Amino acid sequence: MSLDVSPALLEQAERGEVDEAEFVDCVRTSLPYAWEMVSSLVAQLKVDGGEFADNQVPPPDEQARGQLLRALASDAIRGSLERHFGVRLAFQNCHRVAVFPLDPSADDRLARFTSIRGQLLNQSPELRDC
Repeated sequence: MSLDVSPALLEQAERGEVDEAEFVDCVRTSLPYAWEMVSSLVAQLKVDGGEFADNQVPPPDEQARGQLLRALASDAIRGSLERHFGVRLAFQNCHRVAVFPLDPSADDRLARFTSIRGQLLNQSPELRDC
């Protein structure tokens, strides 16, 4: 299961629209490693500036890796994280998460990061089984 959904949040979903802030809080508490990864990259981007901020350190264990996969593979979770933090997210190799500003000036760098070429250049034998 991807998220630890409270009965109240599930009831909200069954009735209709869900408050996105409550959904984001559910993501925060259910996927703490993924949340910390994204929030720390957002902070790094704000402090350092630049075109993007990324993580290149593999997760410490499979549970953490699974959290990243669940957070970034789900359109709903990923979209909510992007709206909450005001960034665009990119993902490579089961651990390389990157945050890009919403500013159109980052479009070219994001396109290079998410390109086929970018994916191929980010390969290594150590990441074969990630």
